[in-house]
Amino acid sequence: DKVFRVFPQNEEHVEIIKSIASNTQLDFWAPETVSLVTVGHRADFRAEYEVVYDIQALLEKSGMPYEIMIGNVQEAVHTQRDSNIRAVHSYVKYNDLDTINAWSANIAAQNSGLVSRSQLGTSYEGRPIYLLKVGKSGSNKKAVVLDCGFHAREWISVAFCQWFVKEAVEKYGSDTQLTNLLNNLDFYVVPVLNVDGYAYTWSTNRMWRKTRSVNSGTTCIGTDPNRNFNAGWCTVGASSRACDDTYCGSSPESERETKALANFIRNNLSSIKGYLTIHSYSQMLLFPYSYSYAVAKDHTELNTVAKNAVSQLTSLYNTKYTYGAGGTTIYLAAGGSDDWAYDAGVKYSFTFELRDTGRYGFLLPESQIQATSQETILAVRSIATHILNNA
Repeated sequence: DKVFRVFPQNEEHVEIIKSIASNTQLDFWAPETVSLVTVGHRADFRAEYEVVYDIQALLEKSGMPYEIMIGNVQEAVHTQRDSNIRAVHSYVKYNDLDTINAWSANIAAQNSGLVSRSQLGTSYEGRPIYLLKVGKSGSNKKAVVLDCGFHAREWISVAFCQWFVKEAVEKYGSDTQLTNLLNNLDFYVVPVLNVDGYAYTWSTNRMWRKTRSVNSGTTCIGTDPNRNFNAGWCTVGASSRACDDTYCGSSPESERETKALANFIRNNLSSIKGYLTIHSYSQMLLFPYSYSYAVAKDHTELNTVAKNAVSQLTSLYNTKYTYGAGGTTIYLAAGGSDDWAYDAGVKYSFTFELRDTGRYGFLLPESQIQATSQETILAVRSIATHILNNA
């Protein structure tokens, strides 16, 4: 399989891509669906090896600029895991779900003054979805929700949540800023929200994105959890077809995973002041709205918070991030958790799209976990400090 990046220059090019997609099962990486492909914006998609030469011939003939980002996806899947560490759990390699669950139990047991573990809910296939509360116990504390692993194939997201908890535990008491944050804020960390999908990317299909729920009337499995929230649900950038990667589900919160998260936020709205959802890839920091071009009432403040966070992130390794409202910065996409949380009353609601910009896409090598996590934590600290001082 290969990953193509195309640069449609006119409507004809867009139609060619749509026509290829209608005749072939393409896996769109960015944007996430062919319906969002537009003139002047690049698109990345994976094509299966049986059709790559036909696609290449069509692109050549059309005169559309393109490049091959990944020449052999199978090889990239293999080389992604480039860490030599053989420990069961490590912060600088990708860990499977069982390993992460054992880790979360362990880190809570060993750091009971700072970390506690509970169960957010149960997935469609019956797996526990765990929640770590990280922070010094205190009364009337403001809280920030941080979730990872919404989309199953975005492994760097899952690695980041583990790194965040590690940093909190290791640096509490010695790092002034972090100690202050943990003394005065609670962080609710969901290490893997889409547990069924994540397990499936390890066992069966590395490129799986959705949940693993059964859809009645079709053999197609799963719903896109980040199109399943009641925020402009199933209007734009989401599909009502169960076979599509951006399927919005049979109704808002039809998925047990999204319902569990939404219930938790609803039940704790008085204390939750921030919501950070971690995705990949694109190197972006987005805030509402994504379901329309409407300007959020807190747009100016959110834009400033994002700008400062990105500035902190870039200061470490000079990684370039784009920031802004989701709809205008990338594309319209309805049913996202950040828009829903914002409309529910969580003002500081942000979506991170971690490294990279497409060289590896969803197959970011393990050798980049540490740097990605270190820089992202600077942005999270920046946002959390603003929440502490202003919420």
